[in-house]
Amino acid sequence: MSNEILKNYINGKWVESKANNFRDVINPANGEIIAKTPMGTREDAEEAISAAKEAFWRWRTTPAQSRIRYIFELRDAFEENFDELAEICTLEHGKTLDESRGEYRRTIESIELAASIPSLQMGFNFEDVAMGIDEMVVKQPLGVFFSVAPFNFPAMVPAWFWPLAIATGNTYIIKPSDQCPITMVKQFEIIDEIDFPKGIINLVHGGAEVVNTLIESPDTVGFSFVGSSKIGNLLYRKAGEFGKRVQVQGGAKNFITVMPDADLDRTIPNLITSFYGNTGQRCLAGGVLLAVGEVYEPLKERLLEAAKKIQVGDGLDDNTQMGPLASNAGLKSVLQFIDKGIEEGATLILDGRNISLDDKLSKGYFMGPSIFDDVTSDMTIAQEEIFGPVIPIIRVASLEEAIEIINKSRYGNASSIFTSSGKNARDYQYKVNAGNIGINIGVAAPIASFPFSGMKDSFKGDLHGQGKSGVDFFTEDKVVITRWF
Repeated sequence: MSNEILKNYINGKWVESKANNFRDVINPANGEIIAKTPMGTREDAEEAISAAKEAFWRWRTTPAQSRIRYIFELRDAFEENFDELAEICTLEHGKTLDESRGEYRRTIESIELAASIPSLQMGFNFEDVAMGIDEMVVKQPLGVFFSVAPFNFPAMVPAWFWPLAIATGNTYIIKPSDQCPITMVKQFEIIDEIDFPKGIINLVHGGAEVVNTLIESPDTVGFSFVGSSKIGNLLYRKAGEFGKRVQVQGGAKNFITVMPDADLDRTIPNLITSFYGNTGQRCLAGGVLLAVGEVYEPLKERLLEAAKKIQVGDGLDDNTQMGPLASNAGLKSVLQFIDKGIEEGATLILDGRNISLDDKLSKGYFMGPSIFDDVTSDMTIAQEEIFGPVIPIIRVASLEEAIEIINKSRYGNASSIFTSSGKNARDYQYKVNAGNIGINIGVAAPIASFPFSGMKDSFKGDLHGQGKSGVDFFTEDKVVITRWF
């Protein structure tokens, strides 16, 4: 894909945006412009809403088995184009090919889950709740939903939502990240090729004007957001003002606790993946490493040794283990956090700044793995989400101290413990206030059939994404009580 202007996909057709403003889509490995995405208008959003609204009743009355067939056809098309989809994701985001392949495997799993929903999870009933009276609950779709997607997982995150929405009989609009929009454009090219019913799922590029129009419209029912807590909290309040259902999954600061009885041979590779996978740009990434007691020194030394061996480079190179940051702004933000850590007294024992790379990558947004020692829990790097390949290490005396530090954080997305003790593990999962808990798991990412949980400032709303919670979000319970004379 060369320097083309991306189009919206509305009512089964590619249409040009009405926008006069465009954002460059940049390959973060070399700084080259690979496309331009329109910063869409209110008119663009209203056109998508109108198409989705018009298609709703037709889709809502489509038999469940027919909806399943369409979803399976889409799943098969994604499998057939798997490698190309992964390469496009890497091209515009920077993550490694293995990471993009993993993202698409999760995306397809979400579509597979959706295919089971219409026939397995849409209702239940009881006979004779009273003499001659039967009662049942039918889950019914509500109308037009939409999502506001982040840049870090441009394929997988939208798939937490749209497959469930359309499987349950709703219609949908996706507002992709304006930083990484090509991934979703390619998906819609596939949707178009298989002749998916028109208007059921639509794509609109843009920024605040498009999002505000989607929220304010009386013809939309609700939306899902994944991104920073700052923006998420604004959208959550706006959703309440306009009476929308909403799932807001915000920022994170995920604490990883390593006990003295942890198996370090297996723990270290998990920590490397947790902190440096996706170049640290994920809401389930390790955010702070809590080393308990005597494990501190050996853990630090072995982690330092492993981090130095990570091969940094272009994500399209199969030898690369960590790609660039996804944007120059993201790189600058991480560098500012490193400066802040040094300013507040932490010791940078592995400095990933000014990493040496091939000349063709000189304009890319690269930095190497970094590690901070002598970190205290009140430091900025221990409290705020860095969203980059940086490990702050805090030495703690006990599991109780570790849990106290974790629970003081304003975030509550995920937390993991590495231990050989069942009691330690049980205390951790019971006492830690985080929505996703890992036991000897570095990235506590729930599979598609389980809810993606979150607590405190990491989540706003009542029903989480994925699983049964996702089905409930996209449906309303209708109770029918029947007696025949």
